[in-house]
Amino acid sequence: MTKFAQLIGTLCLLFAAGVSTAEQLMVAVASNFTATMRELSTAFTKESGHTLNISFGSSGKFYAQIIHGAPFQVFLSADQSKPEALIEAGFVAPTSRFTYALGALALWSPKTDLVDARGDVLSGGNYRKLAIANPLLAPYGAAAVDVLRHLNLEASTRSSWVTGENIAQTYQFVSTGNAELGFVSLSQIMDQGRLTSGSAWIVPKDLYRPIKQDAVLLKTSEHNAAAQEFMAFLRSTKAKYIIRSYGYLLAD
Repeated sequence: MTKFAQLIGTLCLLFAAGVSTAEQLMVAVASNFTATMRELSTAFTKESGHTLNISFGSSGKFYAQIIHGAPFQVFLSADQSKPEALIEAGFVAPTSRFTYALGALALWSPKTDLVDARGDVLSGGNYRKLAIANPLLAPYGAAAVDVLRHLNLEASTRSSWVTGENIAQTYQFVSTGNAELGFVSLSQIMDQGRLTSGSAWIVPKDLYRPIKQDAVLLKTSEHNAAAQEFMAFLRSTKAKYIIRSYGYLLAD
């Protein structure tokens, strides 16, 4: 066998080994993080060769699915309480938990002239329906109620509430016109630091409790190299840049 043939054979073996080590991870992701996660997934696959099979939905539903045996390997929650509960129940590698993003809340309407820069539209009453996520299930819904309480508007606006199961459904209510305005995640209406459409009030952080979003590695995948690689990627400079570009803040 010639040296050239040997070289080709070696390269083929190396390529095959690389392909064989590429894995597909099952990742559960809170719906508010949808757009950000899609971009992160593309970047991670390009960097590592691994692919992500992503399910988007409410953190509460993912918690229930995980304790009933759903085969997720990584869980990106919209809060801290679900990961904490999973740790206490023994489903998570405890030391894997970290805050990957701090959520930001916005009052938004697809109409360009409806929402003012201070949110005075809430008290002005120039709307019939106000969409919020279910405050009992979704941290963004709880944050919306915090804001209305701070502004002494909870009671006066309650009859106009349209409640979404999660923040994705809440956004849909507003974007389709079923509600004139609503409290959504800033990431849903922000792209590369700019408002994508309509009008919005970015709610000051002192009007609601911090929305700390935690990621955890499920215990069944504690020694899975690809899953560990993805958790490390979420902490990388590249991932942090993408996360910030969608309006999120980062933990210290």
